[in-house]
Amino acid sequence: MKKMKWLSEQPKMTSGVTWGVPWKKGELKKGDRLSLVNENAESQYVQSEPSAYWPDGSIKWTKHAAVFGGQEHQSFAVQKGESPQPTEVLRINESEHDIQVNTGTLVCAIHKTGSDFIQSLQINGKPIAAGGRLVAIRETRKATAAETVLFRETSVSLIKRAAIEKSGPVKAVIKIEGVHILQKTNEEWLPFVARLTFYAGLSEIGIVHTQLIDRNGKQEFIRGLGIVFDLFLEGEPYNRHFRFAGEKGMYKEPVQLFGTRKFNERYPLYQKQINGETLFPSEEHKEWFAHGTQNAVWNDVKLVQDSSDHYSLSKRTGKDYAWVGMLHGSRAKGLCYAGGENGGIALGLRYFFEKYPSALEITGLAGSHPKMTVWFWPPDGGAMDLRHYTGNTHVASAYEGFDEMRADPTGIANTNEISLSCFSHIPSDDVLHTLADKWQAPPLLVCEPDVYYESKALGVWSVIDTSHPLKKELEEQLDAAFLFYKKEVEQRRWYGFWHYGDVMHTYDPIRHMWRYDLGGYAWQNNELVPTLWLWQAFFRSGREDIFRMAEAMTRHTSETDSFHLGEYAGLGSRHNVVHWGCGCKEARISMAGLYKFYYYLTGDERTGDLLTEVKDADYALVKTDPMRAFYEKGKHPTHARTGPDWAAFCSNWLAEWERTENPEYLRKIETGISCLKRLPLRLLSGPTFEYDPATSRLHHMGDGIAGGYHMIIAFGAPQVWMELAELLDDREWEEMLSEFGEFYTLSDEEKRKKSGGALHDRHFHWPMFAAAMTAYAARKKQDQKLAAKAWNLLLDDKLSHTPLPIKPERIETWTQLEELPWVTTNTVSQWCLNVIAALELIGDSLPAKKDTSGKKG
Repeated sequence: MKKMKWLSEQPKMTSGVTWGVPWKKGELKKGDRLSLVNENAESQYVQSEPSAYWPDGSIKWTKHAAVFGGQEHQSFAVQKGESPQPTEVLRINESEHDIQVNTGTLVCAIHKTGSDFIQSLQINGKPIAAGGRLVAIRETRKATAAETVLFRETSVSLIKRAAIEKSGPVKAVIKIEGVHILQKTNEEWLPFVARLTFYAGLSEIGIVHTQLIDRNGKQEFIRGLGIVFDLFLEGEPYNRHFRFAGEKGMYKEPVQLFGTRKFNERYPLYQKQINGETLFPSEEHKEWFAHGTQNAVWNDVKLVQDSSDHYSLSKRTGKDYAWVGMLHGSRAKGLCYAGGENGGIALGLRYFFEKYPSALEITGLAGSHPKMTVWFWPPDGGAMDLRHYTGNTHVASAYEGFDEMRADPTGIANTNEISLSCFSHIPSDDVLHTLADKWQAPPLLVCEPDVYYESKALGVWSVIDTSHPLKKELEEQLDAAFLFYKKEVEQRRWYGFWHYGDVMHTYDPIRHMWRYDLGGYAWQNNELVPTLWLWQAFFRSGREDIFRMAEAMTRHTSETDSFHLGEYAGLGSRHNVVHWGCGCKEARISMAGLYKFYYYLTGDERTGDLLTEVKDADYALVKTDPMRAFYEKGKHPTHARTGPDWAAFCSNWLAEWERTENPEYLRKIETGISCLKRLPLRLLSGPTFEYDPATSRLHHMGDGIAGGYHMIIAFGAPQVWMELAELLDDREWEEMLSEFGEFYTLSDEEKRKKSGGALHDRHFHWPMFAAAMTAYAARKKQDQKLAAKAWNLLLDDKLSHTPLPIKPERIETWTQLEELPWVTTNTVSQWCLNVIAALELIGDSLPAKKDTSGKKG
């Protein structure tokens, strides 16, 4: 039995939920049936499937989908056993031209060709909407000394492929792939992937839309990017309404307002109109209707979130007339509703203020087919600028990676989550605002930390234990580190379409500002794996705030900091002022181990795509050799360092092997390990090798050569390799990890002696990064002196580069701020990860006490 709880509170309305559960090796066999029960031992149907396997063929992770009716159930469990029959069943019919999904309340016909995703959308047998076409506005510029002329062209989606990706009794997913086509020239640009998700019995559709960039952004600018739906509303303009979710509730108005000079707010029917109730003409109110129908008809309305702290709502009577400002606010909740006498549609966009600029727009409200648009990037936001920040590289002065200019956005992506709900009646404000909350923070079932820990399905990490005074202090510091970054996202406003989810690299205490403008010190871009730190922090705690930050970072770094098509497909871009700006395109940024946990926890299909994308990322190194600045091409196609390159490949191959059981990817891992085993220094060899992706073989070039030994372990390699050690049943591989961890702490003299003079202290920078590997060695060798060395690396401020206690200072500068003057995300991420590992491996060898109070004696 696997016990689960809601990540946050239980859903307040009927909701479809997909989640993942880990299993111990041998605990769950293929073909075993599973059921879902609540805390009262009441069972309900659950749709289940494997998502990963152990080497012995037993199931490692399962993925589940169920519909929850807003009951007061706080906890659930997945257990072996027969599941009851579903009370409502989702049905799919496919023809040559379309795919029809029937949830029981909603029938959606999906096109396989053309521009519109949705041929028709019916609720309770009546049409309510259609369309669902993507729109992108291209802006080009022609400039002279006297003037600049802007040209704007509209393009719409062109479906290349639509297919049923998942079909079950409870959940179905339709995957649509295509491009945008410019209406004037028929030129194709901006490929996209969209998924439509349905749950049995629900009148909602979840849409996950991924926009890929296929241009360099220097001549062509994106002026707008969105999705448009056509509505079928009935009734007079005074019986049609729009509503928008603000911070605390819904703002609402009719299309034609019946407040008049004579019949003002004191008139009893006026309040009913504002409440959204349907008005019926009568003899008693004949004069009121006569006056009201002379008022202006407001056809168009839009809410624009133009910063993380401001939105505006405005309306107009038509496209040839001025927009009239209505109100201003700080952070809208990203939901709009348009309805008539026959019901209506609510549309929502997740991360609405966090990924500004964004907008919700309704046009033609009084007409026969009003349109609702969710703007991922609204025309009001100006032209999206994907150009680099400079015409030069700044390697020596600003820590950029290469002298080559490779600041090209071609191949990056941005994924957004849209939700749609259909109503055959007029919903209350409470229903809509609850819907807005749900769409911003979707409900999710998660396991308790001990379930994740005991499964051994997540590598090596520790559960929270405060039984020892120093353990308690360290847990407080781990929590302080996370809270600092959580608050810093808000304090520094790390928001925006291309930024949300990332954090900055290095702080400048003189300016009291992060080095946002200084080359490689700006955006972190997964450097030294903060994503991995956050996921381990979540597994240990089960906390929603940690999950949400890890989720946002995963979505950002896996899409925007990585390349999905073009020359660098399969690689990611190193830290820079612009996310895709650095000359270093590296496998370490896009490696599967940073993202697979999100896939296993949520079943997110887009993340599954990304794991598949990188399974053969090592082939990308043939075109983009990571060591090209140091070595000419040799006998073999490219070069790879044991870390971070080969370690990232191992991560990719492990994810593919455990998800598909394809033995070819296990063979790739074992091939590299075998190459290292044959060398005198084994894992300490190199660290740079010639590499052939066709054979997965590492070809020795020498030892102590360019590459950097701290680079081997700073990007998640210890976590990947220790996880492999748990799976491979290879004692020599375990010895190699132990040998590496011990070697890092040797004196210079001992290093030279053991390596035959090849290795010495100058090769081994940043010893704190090796603390987890040293702890691994201490555990394997049962060596207390080695354990003491590992703890010293983490507790001695001079070695840890993380002064304790982690306690921000409050300062007054241009505003009031809290800062850590010494902070770099590199060291904080690595310190936290190494502490989490050391607490697991050598937690019983802690020193008696380390004073982290900050008090002077």
